[in-house]
Amino acid sequence: MYSAFKRIFDILFSCIMLILLSPLMLVIALMVKLDSPGPILFKQKRIGKGGREFTILKFRTMVVNAETMGTGLESYEDDNRVTRTGRILRKASLDELPQLINILKGDMSFVGPRPPVTYHPYKYEDYPPNVKRRFEVKPGVTGYAQINGRNELSWEEKFKYDLFYVDNKSFWLDIKILALTVVKVLKMEGCYDVKNKKKANVD
Repeated sequence: MYSAFKRIFDILFSCIMLILLSPLMLVIALMVKLDSPGPILFKQKRIGKGGREFTILKFRTMVVNAETMGTGLESYEDDNRVTRTGRILRKASLDELPQLINILKGDMSFVGPRPPVTYHPYKYEDYPPNVKRRFEVKPGVTGYAQINGRNELSWEEKFKYDLFYVDNKSFWLDIKILALTVVKVLKMEGCYDVKNKKKANVD
């Protein structure tokens, strides 16, 4: 019942939000296009439920091929790879809006562990067996790790919170996570992986 209700919730609210937010998304798309050369959307292969790969969608906030420059997948405050529009989008988490399409398609849910890239910190087959349990549920736009530190957490800490969610998932926990996510976004906390360039790494 929980899984069925969650899917119905995901479909209904992703449709409603896509309709209501479409004018804002069009404005953001124009801002991204005018701000720097490159595509409007950032597309990247991620690992989803059961290890299935899918393409995550975001508004592009960095220069093209940013992950091959500097600190790679890690970002930091004052990162010169982040565009002017990108800084605004990241602070308000508006770059995540295209993931409503991922939710509607069934690749993601509103709540769940964040989907990692296919090669970092591990390839799917290389995840420790216990940690691999995080892939028993659909990845989310937000999750238990996001309300407990977001991007500033280490991978070990993220895994701990992800596994807590997998073991305790419920309608009420999802509501709590969504509510606290709104608070985090309003406070603009955890927008970057690290606070400064010296601490940035891709370990």
